[in-house]
Amino acid sequence: MDILPLEVIFVLLAASAAFTVSAAAGLGGSLILVPALALVLGTKEGVALAALLLALNNVVKVFAYRKTIPLAKSALVIVLTIVGSAIGASLLVAAPESIVSVAVVGCIALSLLGERLDLGSRSRRAAMLPLAFASGATSGFSGTSGPLKGIALRHLQLDRFHMAGAASAVSLAGDLTKTAIFTDAGLLGLESLNLAVLCAPLMLVATFTGRMLNRTVAERGYAILFWTVMFGYSARLLLA
Repeated sequence: MDILPLEVIFVLLAASAAFTVSAAAGLGGSLILVPALALVLGTKEGVALAALLLALNNVVKVFAYRKTIPLAKSALVIVLTIVGSAIGASLLVAAPESIVSVAVVGCIALSLLGERLDLGSRSRRAAMLPLAFASGATSGFSGTSGPLKGIALRHLQLDRFHMAGAASAVSLAGDLTKTAIFTDAGLLGLESLNLAVLCAPLMLVATFTGRMLNRTVAERGYAILFWTVMFGYSARLLLA
């Protein structure tokens, strides 16, 4: 299908906002990008293009946060996210997204309850593993993994700079996995690739703007930003 000029402008604005929020909070790009692209391209191709754009943007984010990526601490989260993303993306066509969305919100509620109960470090780590796998799987289903990924990474008890670095590395792994599967399935058409080329120059500016915001806001401000993204993910899943 042909994309109208106004739709191209809409996608570019959405991509700029997504890349900036993602770089500032470490995650949150798919909250903006997936519904915007689905509106223009349709659900499946929108999810596929979002995965490609976010993968490219996460390459820039990994470079920007290269000094604060805790690979040793986040390695298991990365591996489980890749496995979950592969399974979720492979089942994209047949997946009942409404059921997945309810399951995601239920996991968020249980995870937040666990934080309120102040579980010990061993229990936190045990909870982190299924959350990491589920974040990849739900990302493959619906293009959105933020709530589970964010809560899984919070269990690592990182400061905000290492949190952003870890989230960038985990997101890159998951998005590259999804992009490979979606490309093999033929979900990325010529229009999608043209939009990707147009969005590419925005990544550098948006990413380093987001990193600047991450460094300049106070801890309370970062916490507000993080949980605003979490709330937005949850609302989108419930209303999908």
